[in-house]
Amino acid sequence: MATTISNSDKKSQSTHPLSDKVQNTLHESVDTLAEKAASTEDRLRNAAQSGSENFAAKQQEVQAKWAQSSVKKYATENPIATAGIAFAAGVLLTSILNRK
Repeated sequence: MATTISNSDKKSQSTHPLSDKVQNTLHESVDTLAEKAASTEDRLRNAAQSGSENFAAKQQEVQAKWAQSSVKKYATENPIATAGIAFAAGVLLTSILNRK
């Protein structure tokens, strides 16, 4: 007949007190680390959510300003002139950066 020994009986019958103490300390350390990791994960998720909401709000604000912008109006009314200005600005910027 085989008998089963519960965990509490094993601890009381243990012949390795130092190993058991180290094991308990390690379990407590892992539990503490897991709690801190969960807390940090929650804070990061909240910060990411908040950042995402702020970004979406700013994006909508910028799009509204762009829709009312005189630059957009000019660019849509004069696409060839806009392309020429962009090309000239690119050439100028390239020549300035190549001199250094």
